[in-house]
Amino acid sequence: MGLHIQQDTFFPADYERFSERLRTCLTALREVLARPGFGEGPISMGAELEMFLVDDQAQPMFRNREVLGRIDDPRVTLELARFNMEVNARPVSFAGRPFAALERELKSLIQRVRASAAEEGARVVLIGILPTLRAEHLQHDALTDAERYRALDAGIRQLRGTPMTVRIDGEDAISLQSQELALQGANTSFQVHLRVRPADFGRVYNAAQIATAPALALAGNSPLFVGHRLWEETRIALFKQTADDRGLLPLGWRAARASFGHGWVRQGPLELFEESVALHAPLLPVCSEEDSLAVTQRGELPALDELRLHHGTVWTWNRVVYDPSAGGHVRIEFRPLPAGPTVPDMLANGAFLLGLTLGLVQEMDWMLPALPFPYADYNFYRAAQHGLGAHFLWPSQEAPSPRPVSAEQLLPTLLPLAERGLRSAGVDAEEVSALLGLLANRLERRQTGAQWQRRALAHFEKGKPRPEALRAVVERYLALSDAGTPVHSWPVE
Repeated sequence: MGLHIQQDTFFPADYERFSERLRTCLTALREVLARPGFGEGPISMGAELEMFLVDDQAQPMFRNREVLGRIDDPRVTLELARFNMEVNARPVSFAGRPFAALERELKSLIQRVRASAAEEGARVVLIGILPTLRAEHLQHDALTDAERYRALDAGIRQLRGTPMTVRIDGEDAISLQSQELALQGANTSFQVHLRVRPADFGRVYNAAQIATAPALALAGNSPLFVGHRLWEETRIALFKQTADDRGLLPLGWRAARASFGHGWVRQGPLELFEESVALHAPLLPVCSEEDSLAVTQRGELPALDELRLHHGTVWTWNRVVYDPSAGGHVRIEFRPLPAGPTVPDMLANGAFLLGLTLGLVQEMDWMLPALPFPYADYNFYRAAQHGLGAHFLWPSQEAPSPRPVSAEQLLPTLLPLAERGLRSAGVDAEEVSALLGLLANRLERRQTGAQWQRRALAHFEKGKPRPEALRAVVERYLALSDAGTPVHSWPVE
């Protein structure tokens, strides 16, 4: 999020100064983006992975600080809830075998966390939402004890002014009221980053928005929340509602803080930063010492700390990132994919999303007029809700457009397009074939992580009450996930 947060109480003057700094940062960013050569260079990718800590009863274990204390590696960090951890892989060139390199690093980092967790009596689970979570695990004491999270919690409470009500449909529809930001800790994700040339950004970002729905439908791994069977990717609905700062205002009066976005990008990355500043009040008004405009006018790269901090509190599912390091660049942070079930599954999910994005770039001239943005938004939420059972409104080159199509019909036609996108970017053909082949098997067997969890719960509930069945699901999931076998081949029994 840019700046290190060292306080959780702010005053009106702090917000005024911060808002002024945001406007200065936007002016500086406009000048940086206009520089010849800024952000040029080969495509690269990176990844972040969040995870759960559980005890020997498969219950969340509030020990992330203790686990981190045994690991001397800046790539391993705390996350929002005390039962969450995060690992951050180094960027790698997208040409060659980037996913093999990412696999080696992720497995090494996960093993380090597992070894440290074991010293605390904890285990690591790679899953979108932990099935054994209960409402009592998501109270205020679950929030990681850090100024950043306390300040974020206080900021959202102040803007919202009233408890939130979480309502999610499903087989066991849920409605619960809470004040707690810790509810966001129920969600863990696998986030991939793609460096993009500023001149190409609009086309790539719009392609990413279209690619996200089918990729999410194929990646579902979060069907269970506090004992309720809900969406295939319940994370999407849960995060949107827990991040909402609109309080008692009619929801249409102000843009949601967590959203799929508000329209197609017309020019480039600057407009997304401008949008987040225009639409959303600051949550964390912490200012740096940098005069970003003066730094820019000297021909140097500004850190833009205030803008990066603010933009990090506006949670679009595909988010633009400005990074001043290594000569400076912009990238897209793809945030919708869940953690788990295994490293190979996650890499395949990421490869499909990135490959389909790149494969669609050349189709933007006809696709955007044929798919009004509200339909892309619709597709995203239907993918989260129904997974492989979703029906999309997909653009067509023949009128009328868009046209309804099921995910199961659409996805096989998109795998070759993702292959083309990956290979055109220089990814090794053998690596592409292996990753997308895994997804073809998943599609053929119609078994995502979400579908496996539903089937496993039904199996274990034949002889156990739901709390015990949920624990059995987690134990079986852990054994299969740790073995590293892709989820499409997992047995239920």
